[in-house]
Amino acid sequence: MNKSVYIDTLGCAKNEYDSEVLLASLIEKGFEMIDSPEDADILIVNTCGFIEDAKIESINHILEMGKIKGEDKKLIVCGCLSKRYHDELLKEIPEVDLFAGVNEYDKLPDIITKLTSEQSLEFEEIDIVGDEPSTSLEYNKRNLETGVHSAFLKVAEGCNNTCAFCVIPVIRGPYRSKKLENVIREAHDLASKGVKEIILIAQDLSVYGRDLYGEIKLVSLIKELCKLDGIRWIRLMYMYDDNITRELIETIKSEPKICNYLDIPIQHISDNILKSMNRKSSSKSIKNTIDMIREIIPDMCIRTTLLVGFPGETSEDFSELMDFIKENKLDRVGVFKYSDEDGTEAFKLDNKIDDDIKDQRLASIMNEQMKISLKKNKEKIGQIMEVIIDEIDGGSIAESIESSEPIFTYIGRSRSDAPEVDCEITITSDREHRIGDIIKVIIEDAMEYDLIGSEVED
Repeated sequence: MNKSVYIDTLGCAKNEYDSEVLLASLIEKGFEMIDSPEDADILIVNTCGFIEDAKIESINHILEMGKIKGEDKKLIVCGCLSKRYHDELLKEIPEVDLFAGVNEYDKLPDIITKLTSEQSLEFEEIDIVGDEPSTSLEYNKRNLETGVHSAFLKVAEGCNNTCAFCVIPVIRGPYRSKKLENVIREAHDLASKGVKEIILIAQDLSVYGRDLYGEIKLVSLIKELCKLDGIRWIRLMYMYDDNITRELIETIKSEPKICNYLDIPIQHISDNILKSMNRKSSSKSIKNTIDMIREIIPDMCIRTTLLVGFPGETSEDFSELMDFIKENKLDRVGVFKYSDEDGTEAFKLDNKIDDDIKDQRLASIMNEQMKISLKKNKEKIGQIMEVIIDEIDGGSIAESIESSEPIFTYIGRSRSDAPEVDCEITITSDREHRIGDIIKVIIEDAMEYDLIGSEVED
């Protein structure tokens, strides 16, 4: 009888991708994936260790799996937290049978096979957290849930930026691009499985290919992806503004499959804070990039991530950030409070900000962004847009008051919305659809972060 595996994945889309690759390798070894940890023989927790809240969540999930484990199961911990704190975890959580970092996913299937066959393991196999990342990224098979219509595609690993608040280069190593032909091959696999939306991810997507080819190859990559049959939407995420070129934006404009959507995590707008963060951008360069994007594609949806409470952030710095939000009216804004992380340059800085001030600043930005988002959403009332269906709302069918025709309810997203982080659209229709269908919807009502509409004839 095949051994069964349950994977608990925490953190970002890159972790989700890694879990899918690991699971595909395990299935090739004869393991079976199941959705119940209580019924699984192997429990795997793929952890996040980026900020304090993520660390706490990961530890809680490990401890929860430890309670479920009992004597008959094996517990494996991998990912960022395991890489960053494996010495402490070895001492504090003895119920874990195997630790692996972020660079050892390819070793895990063979070791798990040995672990479940009761063969004796050397200590090096029990603690396979290594220091040296792979120098190249290969083509990867992935195990996707049945019916998945939207999927992340990781095109690079690691990061060469040295942002003062970030531990990613320490955890995941230097930037390594995946060969263009390997990315295309993986995308072809996704299309063959019915995926209609591909979301390109990397720690910094905007420099894809420079380490391999001596020049940035993102434009070449997305042009090749646009040739794939079956793929309807291509979305670009995690783009640093200093490498967003006019050529890239013109390409997005000219290729109908590429969504008018860019995720640009600027973090701040004050030059004082940007310099202290060791960011390559300046206030002027960020604003110039936004102006260039909107000049070429006026309806480009721009998403950003901001960090408040960085050491030394004055009230003047924060006011500058608030003014930027009010003046530029970005479409999507996520805000995080600075987390003091050992191993980063910011950890050594003085003038730390009190938590209550961080909370106030985060709330101020989100309150302002809520007003901006509501206004932008109301402007969409009456517009007809393409929407991809993510959910059938409870699978329920309501009867129309005016007629005996059934009314179906769906939850979907427009091209301006990435899954899980952006707006949802509640749709009514007299037609029956499947998850992943792309339909035309007229927007009839708007809230701060969500829309309501109904399907219209093509």
